[in-house]
Amino acid sequence: MRSVAHSSLRLAQIHRDGQRAVVATEGGASRVVKNTASVLELAQAAIAAGRSLQAEIETRGLGEGVDLAALLKAGQVLAPIDHPDPNHVMVAGTGLTHLGSAEGRDKMHKDLADLSKATDSMKMFRMGLDGGRPEHGTAGVQPEWFYKGDGSTLVPPQGAFPSPSFALDAGEEPELAGIYVNGPDGTPWRIGFALGNEFSDHVTERQNYLYLAHSKLRVSSIGPELLVGEPPADIRGTSRILRDGKVVWEKPFLTGEANMSHTLANLEGHHFKYRLFRQPGDVNVHYFGTATLSVSDGFQTREGDVFEISAEPFGLPLANAIGRAEAPWPVVKVL
Repeated sequence: MRSVAHSSLRLAQIHRDGQRAVVATEGGASRVVKNTASVLELAQAAIAAGRSLQAEIETRGLGEGVDLAALLKAGQVLAPIDHPDPNHVMVAGTGLTHLGSAEGRDKMHKDLADLSKATDSMKMFRMGLDGGRPEHGTAGVQPEWFYKGDGSTLVPPQGAFPSPSFALDAGEEPELAGIYVNGPDGTPWRIGFALGNEFSDHVTERQNYLYLAHSKLRVSSIGPELLVGEPPADIRGTSRILRDGKVVWEKPFLTGEANMSHTLANLEGHHFKYRLFRQPGDVNVHYFGTATLSVSDGFQTREGDVFEISAEPFGLPLANAIGRAEAPWPVVKVL
């Protein structure tokens, strides 16, 4: 299967009248892919046939046109990738990968020059600057890596994030997410990219960087659409928070390789070098990091707030509200 460079093709998964379907959007038109119930099925067929996703879609043909925005509003758009068994989806990510805005980048470099500010996180960021962009086909420095969960933690677009009652924060992370399907021999095939909100607990994380693992064990969301092929090197989007229908925080965010200290290939290589993540038939969703957070501006979210993340190449915006999930203290029983 061959990637399509800078393709404008986007895919979405919908459910209506008890039936699932895949929608392909290109040139402003959204149409159902014939005889296709999931993006996973489509990708696996393309891998087996040795052709691109676009070629597989052309082979199957396109059917009726749909109003994807209306389906999204009606809650009928799913995450753009899933698996019949959520245990076969790995959701993970890498951090300290982005250069940030010009102002933030200038501050970062000043901090790097001040040894008194050389925290472990700063040292890892410096390592990425120095060795995160190796020659093609070679390994660069390892990034920070974290585990989010399995497929059961992916909340659909427009769905609410159940923030656990023990959480100290409910914060957004507007990111680029890579979507991968492992072939029958374990080879990972990247099928595209989606907008992601890598929802995290930043207050817990800031208590001590060793709490990073705890802060990341939250739900997240991707979509609504999957951009097939290579993404633009310079992606500019907007992250905003709405409260009672009004924007209460808003900021542009930058992503794509032009705004990162690591190449995508280096981040992918360090994830998939572990055989655990190359199990045949499994799906991987990988978040590539961000430099834009409302918590960095001192903003405090609350239940009911709505996160909205948008960037032009990815079609419809990704929106999720903050909910709450009671999390009673578990008592372990002994057999």
